[in-house]
Amino acid sequence: MSGRGVWQRARARFRRFPSLLAACGEQAAAYGRCVAAAGPAELRRDACLEEFRALRDCFVRAAKATPQ
Repeated sequence: MSGRGVWQRARARFRRFPSLLAACGEQAAAYGRCVAAAGPAELRRDACLEEFRALRDCFVRAAKATPQ
């Protein structure tokens, strides 16, 4: 039994990441601003949940819209 197929699929997903990130630049920037504003010492779980969910939803929409 080989894990080759798993790694090929993972690499394919990683290759698509830059284009997905480019499609979600506004959401990524908002999430980054939220994390940066909290600072490393003050960042708490769910502090930027709204921004993270917006970024995640954008990634899902972009992934569905682009061919594999």
